[in-house]
Amino acid sequence: MRPLQDLLDYPSMQTVLGVLALLALAWLAGHLVHRLSRRLVGSIARRTATHWDDALLARGTFRWLARALPALIIQYGMVLVPGVPANIEAMLGNLMTALVVFCIVMAISGALSASDDVYQQTPRGQQRPIKGLLQLIKIGLFIVAALIIIATVTGKQVGLLLSGVGAMSAVLMLIFKDTILGFVAGVQLSSNDMLRVGDWIEMPQLNADGDVIDIALHTVKVRNWDKTITTIPSWRLISDSYKNWRGMQEVGGRRIKRALYLDAASVHFLDEGEIRRLSHLRLLADYLPSKERDVAQWNQSLGKAAELPANRRRLTNLGTFRAYVQAYLDQHPQIHRELSCMVRQLASGAQGIPLELYCFTSTVAWAEYEGIQADIFDHLFALLPEFGLALYQQPSGGDVRAALAFRRGEPAESATDQRVLEFEEA
Repeated sequence: MRPLQDLLDYPSMQTVLGVLALLALAWLAGHLVHRLSRRLVGSIARRTATHWDDALLARGTFRWLARALPALIIQYGMVLVPGVPANIEAMLGNLMTALVVFCIVMAISGALSASDDVYQQTPRGQQRPIKGLLQLIKIGLFIVAALIIIATVTGKQVGLLLSGVGAMSAVLMLIFKDTILGFVAGVQLSSNDMLRVGDWIEMPQLNADGDVIDIALHTVKVRNWDKTITTIPSWRLISDSYKNWRGMQEVGGRRIKRALYLDAASVHFLDEGEIRRLSHLRLLADYLPSKERDVAQWNQSLGKAAELPANRRRLTNLGTFRAYVQAYLDQHPQIHRELSCMVRQLASGAQGIPLELYCFTSTVAWAEYEGIQADIFDHLFALLPEFGLALYQQPSGGDVRAALAFRRGEPAESATDQRVLEFEEA
């Protein structure tokens, strides 16, 4: 015991032992508080139905608060350590104050992130995200904390530092240009309900075509259909145009707008035999008799002029086919009944006569939509010969070869050439 007593007689040794004891006490207190808080909050989180405690625990709010305790113990316990110079004590006190401020700011930042996590789980959180606003609050919070920490460590007044910041306002405006633009864009996007997480948007100028997965202060992330991620500056969604497919998803129908290009040479008037044959089609059972009566009444009203075939009205295979397609869409179980549905003939051109289908499916699922559209056109492609119509198709090498063989009277070389020869003979 005597050697220890001799050591304690030295003031410097008392100071060293006091500092070590203070550091050990600070570490032990911080460790115990951290473990106790984690266990306590964890047990409470498991018993409650709310998500706040889980979010605060996951974001480390309590962990940062526990880290502030050792700094407080060192700051207020330093006065009990003998032999510490006043300047060292003041410097350590300022450093510990700065550390406490930093821990509190990080705890507040974690609480803000936790509030965003809880808000995103609500229905309103899916429509109007607040992540950008919270990020702006965090930036302001960190700036204020940085000023307080610098003022505490250097011993300067915060007002003096703010005056220097005011002189550098032009530089700060340049540095935080994207932040200011992003905040303004975020307010406009949120207030006007222009964009939500989960919306399908198209922005060809930035190669974006997919679902919005994140709306932050500076950027909006879009997961494209090829699973790549496109990051768009928030202000570009205000300054540039983009297409939002949310309306389609809310209505519950996706548009089909595709044309059949018919060969103009295959359009003709229907004769009696063709009319009788087409009358057996279920979808034309009401159309053809009604149309024949209208045509007959019109022709009777012409008198002697009806003796000339060019003066009479007659049914065409194209008009009858258009009526069939309209009836086919009207009774199709996967076509939306409450949205527009029409079959229209567009202006003819070098590609033939476009017969366009304009309707909406009763589903917005991509794969189902493509399947419904393909089934409809498969059926119509196969049914065209029943009406004496043919699709327009630019001549291929086989078409030219078959046509030359037909001119020379040679047999066809393939089944495709044989069909071409039969068409030429017809």
